Amino acid sequence: MPKSILLMDKQAMVIVALKDQTQNWYISSLAKATGTTYVHACNFLAECEKLGIVQSEMHGKLKTVKLTEKGAQVADYISGIYAVTKAQNGTAAQAKEPTAKDNKPKQEEKKTQTT
Repeated sequence: MPKSILLMDKQAMVIVALKDQTQNWYISSLAKATGTTYVHACNFLAECEKLGIVQSEMHGKLKTVKLTEKGAQVADYISGIYAVTKAQNGTAAQAKEPTAKDNKPKQEEKKTQTT
């Protein structure tokens, strides 16, 4: 995916991934799903929590993360930016909205190439 001039792709992927409320998001699962490191995801989510975009909750030693109402609006705005730039450019490759699913084939492809 080409670098976005409007948004930082990994951070955008974390926020957009949190829109999926069908699962409990742990920092480690978010990092894995978005192709970023645990430390990067942890630092980014700590900043998002300060801004009121996400909220976290401890469950024993694990911390779950979810979007706040404000965060859901931010995630919708991010999705909208990708949708608008995609429509104006006319090509999905140039302005594709990042999703957690986008990184999985790349990771699997890398594993296949190394074996």
